[in-house]
Amino acid sequence: MRFVKWCFRLALMGLTLLALAAWYLYGSMTSPMNLETNSKFEVNSGDTFYSLGQALHAEGYIQYPFLTRLAAKLNPQLSPKVGEYALEPDMTLLDVMALFDSGKSITYSVTLLEGKTTQEFLQAMAAKGNIEMTLQGLSNEEIATRLNLSVPHAEGRFFANTYSYRDGDTDVSILKHANALLVSTLEELWQSKVKGLPYKSPYEALIMASIIEKETGAAAERPLISRVFISRLEKRMRLQTDPTVIYGLGDSYNGNITRKHLKDYTPYNTYRISGLPPTPIANVGKEAIFAALNPGETKALYFVAKGDGTHAFSNTLKAHNAAVKEYQFKRRTDYRSTPEVTN
Repeated sequence: MRFVKWCFRLALMGLTLLALAAWYLYGSMTSPMNLETNSKFEVNSGDTFYSLGQALHAEGYIQYPFLTRLAAKLNPQLSPKVGEYALEPDMTLLDVMALFDSGKSITYSVTLLEGKTTQEFLQAMAAKGNIEMTLQGLSNEEIATRLNLSVPHAEGRFFANTYSYRDGDTDVSILKHANALLVSTLEELWQSKVKGLPYKSPYEALIMASIIEKETGAAAERPLISRVFISRLEKRMRLQTDPTVIYGLGDSYNGNITRKHLKDYTPYNTYRISGLPPTPIANVGKEAIFAALNPGETKALYFVAKGDGTHAFSNTLKAHNAAVKEYQFKRRTDYRSTPEVTN
């Protein structure tokens, strides 16, 4: 009888100790970790909850690394996702494991500005420091091939916008997103374009949009700039716009356009070629595309920069020449748009 009582007492003590241990371990997993300030923690490819427990222990966040394995045994559906995560002082180990399982890692943003070239987009991404750059040093033709674009040249094929990404994302993934947004926006606006425009395709409208974008940063002027260039095309006048010349010069452009530059032939020298250049000269936003497809109302065929970011519009060459004399010393150096009579 006494032996039975001792066995009972031992069993009770064992159960009590197990209960206390379970309570202690549960408390360790549900109490805030040893984290005083917001911190970043990275989950890498191949990490398991056990290896992550060791890493959390090494950082001093938890006392017992095996707790993550125990919690994973109790919740076998949990699976850590690769990424950089934000840990906060009030988070418990179970909170952290759920965060790793959710894949809700830290996001960053990069702004790709209107009027910038594809190469400048790559520079903006490289400057962030946490985007994997794989396209730098490639030509626009090579980029188009690498991204499987529908055209052989990458310029103008990326929508100017702010994009979210995660640490370690690639330039390819961001630009594919930007291209998809450009294609959908262009298709949408093409459906609502005004009738009678001199474009054979949405791509030609995109080329015009890029010229409009480079000619003015004043939103109210975009439809007027669009109408001027469309009127020139309709009258078979050359566009004669400096931004296309500058683009054609490439790295040889040093900030000043000379008479020689205007006479030299490149596929982008709209003082020498008729119609549109072969590709866009920059990436654009929705406003420039809309303006190219919905021009404003003006009889002007000429415009000159005033020097404050806006332009003076003229219907005749005589009035334009007078405007040039008035504003030529105040003009921004990257604008011209002073067509000459061509043969």
